[in-house]
Amino acid sequence: MTGIERSRTVAVIGAGTMGQGIAQVALLAGHRVLIYDINAALAADGVGIVQDRVERMAAKGRLDPAAAEAAVARVDPAAALSDLAGAALVVEAVVEDAAVKRALFQALEQVVAPDALLATNTSSLSVTELAAGLAHPGRFLGLHFFNPAPLLPLVEVVSGFATDRAAADLAYETVLGWGKTPVRCADTPGFIVNRIARPFYAEAFAVYEEQGAAPATIDAVLRESGGFKMGPFALTDLIGQDVNEAVTRSVWESFFRGPKFTPSLAQRRLVQSGRLGRKSGHGWFPYGPDAPVPAPHTAGPEEAPEAVTVVGDLGPAAGLTELLEEAGIAVTATAHGGPYIQLPGEGQLVLADGKTSVEFSDVVYFDLALDYRGCTRIALSASADTSARTLAEAVGLFQKLGKHVSVIGDVPGMIVARTVAMLIDLTADAVARGVAAAEDIDTAMRLGVNYPLGPTAWHERLGRDWAYDLLHHLDERCPGGRYAPSLALFKLGYEGDGDEEGEVR
Repeated sequence: MTGIERSRTVAVIGAGTMGQGIAQVALLAGHRVLIYDINAALAADGVGIVQDRVERMAAKGRLDPAAAEAAVARVDPAAALSDLAGAALVVEAVVEDAAVKRALFQALEQVVAPDALLATNTSSLSVTELAAGLAHPGRFLGLHFFNPAPLLPLVEVVSGFATDRAAADLAYETVLGWGKTPVRCADTPGFIVNRIARPFYAEAFAVYEEQGAAPATIDAVLRESGGFKMGPFALTDLIGQDVNEAVTRSVWESFFRGPKFTPSLAQRRLVQSGRLGRKSGHGWFPYGPDAPVPAPHTAGPEEAPEAVTVVGDLGPAAGLTELLEEAGIAVTATAHGGPYIQLPGEGQLVLADGKTSVEFSDVVYFDLALDYRGCTRIALSASADTSARTLAEAVGLFQKLGKHVSVIGDVPGMIVARTVAMLIDLTADAVARGVAAAEDIDTAMRLGVNYPLGPTAWHERLGRDWAYDLLHHLDERCPGGRYAPSLALFKLGYEGDGDEEGEVR
């Protein structure tokens, strides 16, 4: 199947930022574009803004001047809904109000041709609910562009309960032909990105609420160890605390207040206080010309041990053995026991596994890293019972590897590890429930929120039991259901274990 022909008209309803962006994408793909807004002046302004953007692209050499001139001539304001009668696709980008949207689409049905696609750009409302009351709900679907639409490649193609497969296929191919990267998704709260991304924020806020570390430290660990482009505290300040919390609360309510999506009380207090982020001058961090830049905790210099013993298979941290040897630390390996790094003072250095240091006599936990060779920071946690020598040796060891070290509180699962484990769990559950294919979720998380790896790619790298074991331990220490591994994640741990005749276990 091919997409909608370039000779057909695409209409956009809503002349705000998203409407303008979607209109620009369709226009540069070769379509005639109509922009309609209930406020005619806004529609005219929207057309002018899109035309100015196209002309600036030509002036900067990013678009052929003749193509730009032709595009400018193909976009017009629509004075009334009836002007959209010839559109092959109508994309709505108006206020996030279900009643408003439903009334709009019911009116559109009386105008457009029977084969025209109707699409909503909603990011939070149910596509199925918006289609209720339509005479032909099969042609209705979600096309969730990300802001700014001309720049960000991802588009979630959302099928509601009544959406025809042919309509979803046509929309998918159309968006693909526009140079975007579409991913298919069922109508679920938050779709793909806003559903799967919740732990990125929630786990960071939980570590803060548990007095594990300050926001600047948590952000630095997720960036410099986890490979994420921005930390969740800085990112929510950029998004707006009120906006981010509203999405979290909407997803939570839509899942009948499920514990895996519970909002943060600390973020609620931030919103209540009016500290909404950059737009208000203060969020998790202060902003303005004279605002101090909070620094992450970084441990002072310590002596590295001359020799260590690697006990057992370090799993995701196995690459540390080579790094230690390259740094001049003598390494003895033993296959039995562990997994941990035995330090000279009899203490142990253990990869985050969902347990706490206080449970053991002399243990320092270290966090997961996207790449232990390339990362520039490592988080360590210890309890009050951990000896000063063991902590100093652990700090010195990672400093010898060229890493900044952040010592945080005795938080189970640390920071990066618990975040990644929760992302893996939500993804496994979403795939099992038919929300989206694993590869589409990975694509969405990389392109929509710039994650270094998709959750399924993380899962494959870390091993099929890693996330389940960590969450199982976390659930024992933090009961209530938030960290209970999903049935889907449990089943993934068993895939391929049966014999050819179907072993009963």
